[in-house]
Amino acid sequence: MSTAIPATNAGIKRDGPPSVVLFDLDGTLVDPAGGITGGLQHALAAMDLPVPSLDELNAVIGPKLADALVNLLGVPAGKVEDVIAAYRAWYGARGMAMSVVYPGVEEVLAQLQARGVQLAVATQKPEPLAKVLLAHHGLDRYFVAIRGSHADETLKPGDPGYRPGKTEIIAAALAETAPAAAAGAEPGQLPHAVMVGDRHQDVHGAAGNGLECVGVAWGFAADGELAAAGARAVVQSAEELLATLTATAGEGTHGDL
Repeated sequence: MSTAIPATNAGIKRDGPPSVVLFDLDGTLVDPAGGITGGLQHALAAMDLPVPSLDELNAVIGPKLADALVNLLGVPAGKVEDVIAAYRAWYGARGMAMSVVYPGVEEVLAQLQARGVQLAVATQKPEPLAKVLLAHHGLDRYFVAIRGSHADETLKPGDPGYRPGKTEIIAAALAETAPAAAAGAEPGQLPHAVMVGDRHQDVHGAAGNGLECVGVAWGFAADGELAAAGARAVVQSAEELLATLTATAGEGTHGDL
């Protein structure tokens, strides 16, 4: 069963299933299966930097990479650009092929699409790379929009194209997806949108856009992370995720959406 969590954004609770669902990518749709951590190990070693534990490397999956390298792994700011370049080269050559779609995820996407739900991706991954990864797994056909960070991960605040965090990325995906869902709606009625993700950045980014977030337990969150962030629910399987997203008010735990 999914775990209902007291939401920090309870004031925006909506009855019935959403007409827009935004998904995180790594840890939510696709299991990197060592493709990210292996690339980071390679890049750090290539730069003669300490290679941390697997748990520390897993914590990097979700946040903006440049920030995580400095704040979580202690990479000197002057070496971030070189580490990212080495990592991306390894990931493109080997890491992407290591990734796998989580069990049942494509069925969830197909079912939601068949119900007329507008789907989008909002990821901290560079946008061009996210599109390549989704196409690699044949998932790109389900999404109205795929939004991520700028291709240049070394951009800093104030640089053109810089998106500082998940809130801005979700906003970009929502801006492209919601108009399609609003077609045929009553005048002035906003589409009911929900975010799905595996880290606290997804929950906070959703709340920053007035959305609820459903957390998935199969990703990279630490124990209790999603609950503490204020996820509306945390689901344990793709089947529970679909049930949560398609439930209507009055159907138990899933009716919270």
